[in-house]
Amino acid sequence: MPHPTAHLPDGLANELGACRQPADQAATLPASCYVDPVVYQIEADTVFRQGWVGVGRWDRWPRAGDYSAIDLAGVPVVVVRDNEGRLRAFANSCSHRSAEVMTGDGTCSRMRCPFHAWTYALDGRLVAAPSMYRTKNFERADHGLHEFTVAERHGFVFVSLEETPTPIDDWLGDFSEIHASWPLADLVTTRRQEFMVSCNWKGFAEVFNEYYHLPYVHPGSIDDTYNEPDNPENVVGAWSTHFGTTVGTGGLLEADQHRALPVIDGLSGRAALGVRYSWLFPNLVIATGAEGMWMYEVYPDGPDRCRCAQVVCFPPSTVDRKDFAEVVEAYYERFDVALDEDIPMLERQHGGMQSPFTRQGRFSYLEPNVARFADWYAGRLLSAG
Repeated sequence: MPHPTAHLPDGLANELGACRQPADQAATLPASCYVDPVVYQIEADTVFRQGWVGVGRWDRWPRAGDYSAIDLAGVPVVVVRDNEGRLRAFANSCSHRSAEVMTGDGTCSRMRCPFHAWTYALDGRLVAAPSMYRTKNFERADHGLHEFTVAERHGFVFVSLEETPTPIDDWLGDFSEIHASWPLADLVTTRRQEFMVSCNWKGFAEVFNEYYHLPYVHPGSIDDTYNEPDNPENVVGAWSTHFGTTVGTGGLLEADQHRALPVIDGLSGRAALGVRYSWLFPNLVIATGAEGMWMYEVYPDGPDRCRCAQVVCFPPSTVDRKDFAEVVEAYYERFDVALDEDIPMLERQHGGMQSPFTRQGRFSYLEPNVARFADWYAGRLLSAG
């Protein structure tokens, strides 16, 4: 993947350098990283078109032919499960004249471009191209969809737009070891909801990963559930994590704690007494709790808006309970209430970032995941030169 043609705006390199310090010494990302279209384009090239990007859970596409058209920072991609059960990802641009082949989510037997009916098999091969018989030396085998690399780990699906990406296990580092207490690969999705937020994608991911705002944004809903968090682990790889114990479960509102579902089978010790919040850079944020997992997929839609998906997962044995459909609604309510409290503050924060008089802040000890992301993100942009 080539480096971007745009250069960092004047002064940004020094500001990013101030983010590359230990959390208790580092500066926050400058506001231009959230609002400047030039910085957004550099970010698209260095953060989303290099390395790995999360696109959700494996069971988003349970059957052959299940597909989703996804925009990864301006690159149209289609993820589809082929007839052999393998997840594939292709450039969602027809090999004829580049129209988007697929839209939305659904199930198909073949992928057919609506413009001139060029049709592709689920493995990306061009299998039909009407009215091309007079075109000299035209071979369908030369015009399949461009394929990207897909990796599945712990039930999560990742796509890389690079020709030769970093091995996924190097990218994830010690994520597996630190999350060994949770059977992540076995959890099944019971809810996935998409929505838009009028803020930069990083702002949305950040608020999910810090305790600092809880008493001010979530009083009376979830603040009293969370105890003072542990000191953060020093991890290896493109991710961060922070664990803390809870009063009851972090998956329910304070008034609904009596409705808790069973603790995940085999989960014991301190892991069963709280929530681990982790951020798989750049765009998957997950919370592994005592009964299940909730997470968000976060995708940029320009610098001023993001597309998000709320995903909730539980063990199959919990989903099979007779009372699950009724009880789980209390969990969904907790996630929706917190989201409804977060979004107005995120949009207010984004409005403040439009000012030319903003300056970099400093991190609280309650924001180590955000500080680690700022360090990682700054390193990616500085690599652009």
